[in-house]
Amino acid sequence: MTAWPHGAPEAGQTAAMTRTVTSRDIELFTEISGDRNPLHYDEAAAAASRFGEIVVQGGITSAILNAVVAEKLPGPGTVFLNTQFDFKAPVRPGDEITGTVELTEVRADKPICKLAVRVTRDDGTVALSGTAVCYTMALDGER
Repeated sequence: MTAWPHGAPEAGQTAAMTRTVTSRDIELFTEISGDRNPLHYDEAAAAASRFGEIVVQGGITSAILNAVVAEKLPGPGTVFLNTQFDFKAPVRPGDEITGTVELTEVRADKPICKLAVRVTRDDGTVALSGTAVCYTMALDGER
């Protein structure tokens, strides 16, 4: 019997999801987090920064990875145990981003895996790269 509720995935498997980031995402993230950094709202302040224009919060950029692991790979019941993200480039309202995960290690004794993760803008620029460790639990009624 496997420790994995849906059978163990295999190292090398990948999954991705894509979405367009909007100004509304900034507003919603601010409601949740309280992050009111002027780089996200004040066009003059953002223009004077090294970014040159409004950028979204890093939590918006990384959030697509939550969706990929929970919806696709490893799948429902998956939560992050650890994440390590390097933010490489800004994401702006209107950018289409793709979150990609690749399984690099899978434990047979426990439903735990390690992932290489990245978020790429539609222009091909990597906005975030890193690693994550996930745990996948059985949901009610599953075993």
